[in-house]
Amino acid sequence: MTATTLTFHERLLPGPGGWLGTVGLGAIAAIALWPLHTTAALVVGLLVCVGSAAALAITSPVVEVSDGVLRAGSARVPVTLLGPAEALDVAAMRHELGPGLDGRAYVCLRAWARTGVRVPLDDPADPTPYWLVSTRRPQLLVEALLG
Repeated sequence: MTATTLTFHERLLPGPGGWLGTVGLGAIAAIALWPLHTTAALVVGLLVCVGSAAALAITSPVVEVSDGVLRAGSARVPVTLLGPAEALDVAAMRHELGPGLDGRAYVCLRAWARTGVRVPLDDPADPTPYWLVSTRRPQLLVEALLG
């Protein structure tokens, strides 16, 4: 068994607002069913809340650098095929996602992680010009990519 060299790991879970949204969704479901049956309304509301929270957690992508590979969601690329990474603050990320976006770029985005990293891809076999990856810790991701 080989040891994994992990230099960066982040699961892009929602912030407090996202988790409160799951509670709100459960409350809406309960209120909608309340006139029909109180107990059923509470059970369904709780199930909707738990189910939506589980869905948010399960579908939250992982951004990771380990063993010389950058992983962002389901995509992976060796760090050797990447150019110099650039940490993006909120304004720069907004620009990159708007007028600065190349439609061929790979984007791993979560709206609740408003900063990110832009990493050029230097692979002649891949038409993707760069990766745009959401992260709450862009400088640490850039440092991990530098090795």
